[in-house]
Amino acid sequence: MKEYDYVIIGGGSAGCVLAARLSEDGRTRVLLIESGGRDLSPLIHIPAGYTKFGATQYTWGYHTVPQKNLNGRELLYPQARVLGGGSSINAMIYMRGARSDYDEWADLGCDDWSYERVLPWFRKSESNSRLADEYHGTDGPLKVSDPVSMHPITRSLVKAAQQAGIPFTADFNGSRQEGVGFHQTTTFRGRRASAAVCYLRPALGRRNLSVITGVTVERILIEAGRATGVRLLDRRGAQTVRAAAEVIVTSGAIGSPKLMMLSGLGPADHLRAHGIDVVQDIPGVGENLQEHLNFPTTAECSGPFSYYGKDQWLRQTWWALQYALYRSGPLTTNVGEAGGFARTTPGLDAPDVQIHLMSALVLPHGINRVGAYGVTVGSNVLRPRSRGTLRLRSADPADMPLIDPNFFDDPYDVEHGLAGIELAREILRAPALAPLIKRERMPGNEVRTREDLLAFARREGKMDYHPVGTCRMGTDNLAVVDQQLRVRGVDNLRICDSSIMPTQISGNTNAPTIMIAERAAAFITGNTAA
Repeated sequence: MKEYDYVIIGGGSAGCVLAARLSEDGRTRVLLIESGGRDLSPLIHIPAGYTKFGATQYTWGYHTVPQKNLNGRELLYPQARVLGGGSSINAMIYMRGARSDYDEWADLGCDDWSYERVLPWFRKSESNSRLADEYHGTDGPLKVSDPVSMHPITRSLVKAAQQAGIPFTADFNGSRQEGVGFHQTTTFRGRRASAAVCYLRPALGRRNLSVITGVTVERILIEAGRATGVRLLDRRGAQTVRAAAEVIVTSGAIGSPKLMMLSGLGPADHLRAHGIDVVQDIPGVGENLQEHLNFPTTAECSGPFSYYGKDQWLRQTWWALQYALYRSGPLTTNVGEAGGFARTTPGLDAPDVQIHLMSALVLPHGINRVGAYGVTVGSNVLRPRSRGTLRLRSADPADMPLIDPNFFDDPYDVEHGLAGIELAREILRAPALAPLIKRERMPGNEVRTREDLLAFARREGKMDYHPVGTCRMGTDNLAVVDQQLRVRGVDNLRICDSSIMPTQISGNTNAPTIMIAERAAAFITGNTAA
């Protein structure tokens, strides 16, 4: 039986950060466990390669339960299953969310997580290639840079968004999030800069850090109210690993509540229904699931003005050569080279919609499978009010959980979702795009009434892959962890990933997850100065 000081369950963004930070002390024994494999595929490290990760060996084969407000559809929900987690397969957009997101957390009882408290940790994690000011760091592990190559139509999309009334911004993560502009990404010199690359790889030579992949953690071991280790399955069978100091769960907003419940930590009635002994009744585990629902509004180009198209294989051969020789060209893109944050209703205190300006036809879970040149303006409701759940299907760790985001349950999400689609259509009809656009493809010119638009939203809405909230932080009876991310009622157990977010943040969730892990490492080591 092996023993470590810290056992970290989940080798995603948060797990890689914690493994690197905790192993900085050479006297500390750290184990990082990842159920997927190592990040060896070249497609992981080539930025444009992420378009190939829909349902592959690098993702869990999750689907939602039938969504009652989306025509009963079961939506594909590809969450990462590889070292680096989401940072190894995502679109690499570097986005922190708005100041008001974190101040709302403080208002909900998490006063140590206000914007002023978290900003130093964003700066600590960041190495920005262009920005260096009170909002940005330049010597952190995480590489953040501007696009190496940008498609010309992206600039036309940004102009069109301005013509639709959205002001330009040069920095979504600075003094003001609102506006349209060009994304910075977690890339460096034409390659993906994942948490595995930026945090974990430099630490792998440390003798006190061990990393194992391709294993399943069956449950967390609890003895006399204290987490003491984990039981895992690998090729040799079942094994027990002991944790002298802490067990740290970093399995994400889907994996973390699932593992907690399999370990007897969760809603007592639900656990008993599956024959699981209740170790600690924690009603909030699996509650409060929040996700961004994205609506793809698309238009077909009147010529070869965007990525892909009917001759894509010939063009991609040239792109590959350009990338191999110069680390430039279309393979350095994330396709979503620009975006923005807008208010769809007068009088709102902050933007209510995020837009993604994409220089290709994007269909749910894939880039351009229709052989046509085109562009996409995706939109989502930034702070959805609908709340869903994560439940066990059975007590078998191999069974997929029951994931119910409960999309469109709240009328607010419906109204602002439809307003976002209307804004996207307005962008596609702006003068800057007129010479380039042949026709609106989705929703299509035949969609004119509110009823038509709602039918489109219910039919075509898709995931943005930003699940949060299922083991939320707080002070009330449904909170799962406290402000230092310690699990209520269980000693020496923490959860440190996007599942602890009380509410959804305004934007992509990878950078905030890394910030959370940086803070968690500081709580554990006592090195609280960013």
